[in-house]
Amino acid sequence: MLHLPKKMLYALEAVVDIAFNARPDPVQSKEITQRQGIPQRYLEQVMQQLVHAGILKGVRGPRGGYRLARERRRITAGDIIRVISEADAEGETQIFSSQIGQKVVAPLWLEAQSAMLQQLDKVTLEDLCRQANEDCAEESSKNSVSSFDI
Repeated sequence: MLHLPKKMLYALEAVVDIAFNARPDPVQSKEITQRQGIPQRYLEQVMQQLVHAGILKGVRGPRGGYRLARERRRITAGDIIRVISEADAEGETQIFSSQIGQKVVAPLWLEAQSAMLQQLDKVTLEDLCRQANEDCAEESSKNSVSSFDI
């Protein structure tokens, strides 16, 4: 089974949390940590990469935090994964040293990554927030609970 690195999954969770909860005030990283259980050491690093890439905006001050830099419908899961993937790939050396690795395995791996990103590009934050709202409605009808942690 192919797994995304934790850092990518944390980035996706954090941005969905911000998209879902950032009205009217920005979302503070400590709130994301509390709701999602994302370790603070990963979260701050990921958030800065997303701000630098134009996915998020950092808001300074006592009520500061993070907001989306664009509308939810204009940010895809693929956008978020690419930011973290590119940041992690900086300085990375060629992992395939053999001829078979370079000529056979590497193209296969690149093709698989491309297919996954194409799929992730079809899913917007709007779609994920809609899913979170639906799940919230289902949960609260089952448990009569009004809060929802995505």
